Amino acid sequence: MSTLPQIDPAAATGPAAEALADVRKALGSVPNMAKAMANSPALLKGWLALSGALNGGVLPAAVRQRLSIATAEYNRCEYCLSAHTYLAAHVSKLDAQEIELARDAESADPHTAALLALSDAIARGRGVVDDAALKEARAAGVTDAEIAEVVGNLALNILTNYFNILADVDNDWPVAVVPNEHA
Repeated sequence: MSTLPQIDPAAATGPAAEALADVRKALGSVPNMAKAMANSPALLKGWLALSGALNGGVLPAAVRQRLSIATAEYNRCEYCLSAHTYLAAHVSKLDAQEIELARDAESADPHTAALLALSDAIARGRGVVDDAALKEARAAGVTDAEIAEVVGNLALNILTNYFNILADVDNDWPVAVVPNEHA
């Protein structure tokens, strides 16, 4: 059971109603995470704005989905892992093998693998990354814009992972099981 109430878009008023309407307009529906985020319309608007801005960046949707999967796996966020596994398969049309590789921050595509490895290094180092990791990324063709957007996507994913874990948001996606913490 969620630790924050889910605001019903049909009953919402004021800024929460506006923010939920913006979510419906952008996504076509209002997932439970957005309903819970509507407790703070500022947070909901911030998430939507950052997500929208990054959608218009240099990283393609299929790469962003892999980054989201890798981060959700690392942070053990079942809600986000479920959502992004579904979106990767049904919207970005990634095959099951690529989705599974993304859970380990890997890809069969060398450029995507370099982006995932960099994101993983940033997350594990809490922002501290050694020169070798950056050199490896650049040697694989990763651009400065991509490096910057990896950080932006990581921040967006940590926001949603931590929010969904803390709020214990009811998962409205086909469940992707996260590994046991002690495995």
